[in-house]
Amino acid sequence: MGELRQDVEPGAVGLGAAALARLDRHFARLVDEGRLPGFLVCVARHGKVAHLTTYGRRDREADLPVETGTLWRMYSMTKPVTSVAALTLVEEGRLGLDDRLSDHLPAFAAPRVYVSGSGAATVTRPARRPLLIRHLLSHTAGLTFGSYHAHPVDALYREAGVESSVAPGADLAETCAVYARLPLQFEPGTRWNYSVATNVLGRVVEVVCGQDLDTVLHERIFGPLGMADAGFHVTAAGRPRLAQLYGEDGEGGIRPVPGLPLHGRPTFLSGSGGMVASAHDYHRFTELLRRRGELDGVRLLRPETVELMASNQLPGNADRREFGTPFHQEPGGAGLGFGLGVSVVVDPGRTRSPSSQGAFGWSGVATTTFWIDPRNDLTVQFLSQLRPRGSHSVYPELRRLVHEAIDG
Repeated sequence: MGELRQDVEPGAVGLGAAALARLDRHFARLVDEGRLPGFLVCVARHGKVAHLTTYGRRDREADLPVETGTLWRMYSMTKPVTSVAALTLVEEGRLGLDDRLSDHLPAFAAPRVYVSGSGAATVTRPARRPLLIRHLLSHTAGLTFGSYHAHPVDALYREAGVESSVAPGADLAETCAVYARLPLQFEPGTRWNYSVATNVLGRVVEVVCGQDLDTVLHERIFGPLGMADAGFHVTAAGRPRLAQLYGEDGEGGIRPVPGLPLHGRPTFLSGSGGMVASAHDYHRFTELLRRRGELDGVRLLRPETVELMASNQLPGNADRREFGTPFHQEPGGAGLGFGLGVSVVVDPGRTRSPSSQGAFGWSGVATTTFWIDPRNDLTVQFLSQLRPRGSHSVYPELRRLVHEAIDG
């Protein structure tokens, strides 16, 4: 177990202590009002942790506090980790960004694209473009989530039993076979739609390596970086540190809800959202990216690969609101593009909260988020365990409050 500690006072790295205190008070108030169970926030600059706060409970019913060693369900913050694993294979020449997906997963050899209709009356046509590995990394593959309820193809996912991204009782290979039988929402590379693509990418990684995804991630990322608690399940010794997952109850409060089944190795190894980790673990990962692929003498990626990962892959430097499907054209996507597994700020003047050009990161459904700000040499992570009923309202305020703390 690694321990995350504060290294320096905020002022030593150009951060304002008063602004960071405002940040703490803001989120502590949400906890005190019963709107969050608890949280951990870590702000580091120039590689030094300058602000580290824990507040509230990791388990309210058991009266267990949030601690620096608490374990968190990272959900979609798994995606950048799976993406880095794939990029290590690209660097080794074992996988290419422009490889056809069918070169590795033959079930995707003849994708069809939605035309019209719904259910049994759905009309499709053969795709005119091949599905490429880069489409998976940039979420431009035409895949979707059954949980969206926004398009007839979403309904087909539900009918196929993958509303929650996994076919009941299936492993990753079996689930990806279900995806392959379903039509694409659009021609590959022509829209942005956040989707099950990183699960498919995880399966590609398994096939290329000839190993299960959890083994690949441990050998290529968790072990080399010293991410001792990261994985797809918790050990018996780690279970007392696992935070309880909560959901909003519709009356302004929160209640415990079922979370990932982490007490044993899962059948389905989700490259999209199956990871559990501590704040120390994920801080190691963010520092790897901040340092452009190297940490403590261990290099996992070349600097130019990290730069590519953190560069907008949407055509014409478009943002997600412009290039996204109708479901993703909400105001929160303005000014934000997408790289290879991470969101990227392309126009700070249009983002919903203050941002820096080129800042990149991602979030998880249970109120976990991180970003890396290369211009200010800053990394931030915020961890809680709340699945909101709608969009995450805490993120814009978090970004604003961190931005206000940057003194120079």
